[in-house]
Amino acid sequence: MNEPRSVFDVFSRTVRASPEAAFLIVPRAADTIRIQTYSQVSAAVARQKQAYRAAGYGHGHRVVLLLENRPEFFVHVLALNALGVGIVPVNPDYRVDELRYLITHSDALLAVSVPDKTDRLREAGRGTLGAIDLPVINGLDLATPIPEAHSPAPNAERKITPETECALLYTSGTTGRPKGCVLTNDYFLIAGAGYVSHGGMAAIKIEQERFYNPLPLFHMNHLAVTATAAMLTRNALVLTERFSPSKWWPEIVASGATIIHYLGIVAPTLLNQPPSDLERQHAVRFGIGAGCEPQLHRVFEERFGFPLIEVWGMTETGRVTMANTEPRQIDTRAFGRASADLDAIVVDDNDQPVPDGTAGELLVRHSPSAPRHGFFSGYLKNEAATEEAWRGGWFHTGDVVTRDETGMLFFVDRKKNIIRRAGENIAAAEIEAVLQAHTHVSQVAVIAAPDEVREEEIFACVVPMPGVQVTPEFADELFQWCNDRLAYFKAPGWFLFLDALPTTGTQKVQKTQIFATTEDPRTRAGALEFRARKKRG
Repeated sequence: MNEPRSVFDVFSRTVRASPEAAFLIVPRAADTIRIQTYSQVSAAVARQKQAYRAAGYGHGHRVVLLLENRPEFFVHVLALNALGVGIVPVNPDYRVDELRYLITHSDALLAVSVPDKTDRLREAGRGTLGAIDLPVINGLDLATPIPEAHSPAPNAERKITPETECALLYTSGTTGRPKGCVLTNDYFLIAGAGYVSHGGMAAIKIEQERFYNPLPLFHMNHLAVTATAAMLTRNALVLTERFSPSKWWPEIVASGATIIHYLGIVAPTLLNQPPSDLERQHAVRFGIGAGCEPQLHRVFEERFGFPLIEVWGMTETGRVTMANTEPRQIDTRAFGRASADLDAIVVDDNDQPVPDGTAGELLVRHSPSAPRHGFFSGYLKNEAATEEAWRGGWFHTGDVVTRDETGMLFFVDRKKNIIRRAGENIAAAEIEAVLQAHTHVSQVAVIAAPDEVREEEIFACVVPMPGVQVTPEFADELFQWCNDRLAYFKAPGWFLFLDALPTTGTQKVQKTQIFATTEDPRTRAGALEFRARKKRG
């Protein structure tokens, strides 16, 4: 049998091999679940595919999807993938300005949304197709008519191949606006197969697993790695809305989940919950994720009865490394080794390799002869950023790590100016740009402050314009200014007003000199807390 050319091909093969196997499992209550088999989803995909084709959508088009973690997401994804249409999954918490940027930058022709976000998308899509507004439809009603495509499919005469674009995922960088990572079918197939191939403590059984992944489907972890792995192994996805400590064990037990995915926030949150009979009634064999604090790792495993396997990966890389064999060194930040499919080195600021045990930036590639094989195809409309990331034939991750004599890699810190809050990578520059646009702000520097629950929180240091009174009301005004223009999780959780910021001779702010190395910014006199104000909606 020929190798699959697309994600839809993989899905179709599984439908033929195991039509009655569970594919999508949706918890509805503590003890109630809804199961859709591969054949049931396939029938819905076939109808949706025909509807898109009849409306003129085809190879080379892009469609925005704002469908949260719902079964309908996969119906649209697979139908569009079968036609060569790229998807642009977006964060449902994005505000109008953020959505408008993604719509215009991606050249999307249609938005498919949950009902309560359609108005926001319509506002964001006004005039994005020249004199025409971006059409927005309710994606949960699969009988909704699909408006005719605004333009012909640019690649209508070409066959769909592994190199055909599957998705455009936006990832934060240090330049403010997110960069669009072009991901092909090949990227998805290699990402899923890579997960399956790791084996060891993370061995995946054919048609016996149920993946419980609370991460959003607009992230590569759930969309590309987990979902593709499930289809490749004829297994099921448990679609929970998001991580919820109160729903975690009831949903895992009721769904029969055997593999869970986690972020750093999961371990401390669950450990802080009172003991429950359900926490030992589960069928979980192992967890896959990143960011479990070393001091909590062993405690978690002993209490809940399964190993947490630390991994490393990025949207750009697709593949993940994995500490899936003993000794896993769970008292450290070990996250695996290089492999035959993912080469890795640790370098200094001049891209020169450093000795084992020395901290440096992690660089990765597939191989010397095909360094970019299976990686993202590039940043959309930003060839300069793509080539900069790949300078010297290695992808520069921006992560600082060390390596021991066995090749085990250990995470140290992030080199890039990224704030990591509850699993979200947030560019400080994007928040700075919003604050700087306020007429009463002279200078601003956004940094990461420690957070016991969410790993890091956004801390804004603001120099007001001359004559502006520094009051709690002014801080409230700035918070609301950000909250109106950014997703709720990007709004600062802390504000501090300063008379000046340290700068270089070229007036570049020196963030590292604002606070002493050992100082917790939250303890500085005058720091104002807004964490409780950060809410979805």
